[in-house]
Amino acid sequence: MHNMLKSTILMVILVAGCSNGTGSRTTVVGAGPDELLKLRAGPGLGFRVILGLPDGTQLIRRDCITEASQLWCRVSLFDAPSVSGYVSADYLSTR
Repeated sequence: MHNMLKSTILMVILVAGCSNGTGSRTTVVGAGPDELLKLRAGPGLGFRVILGLPDGTQLIRRDCITEASQLWCRVSLFDAPSVSGYVSADYLSTR
């Protein structure tokens, strides 16, 4: 019984750690005053651009992966969560 309880607790911790949940709020930074961060359909420069995001755009960060030595994060717009894609993590606030 004790081992079963330990196994159950461990499983819950692992699932919670892997879960995307609702994500964390982040902001586009460093794109520049006349530039836009490209929201892409996939994690890499070869994917089509969905739209451009100016500095200050509020996003929900879901999860991140490394592709071709670059960290890409799956995000959605904070004000329009159905709009989602991937951006370079270099342009997201770390707060």
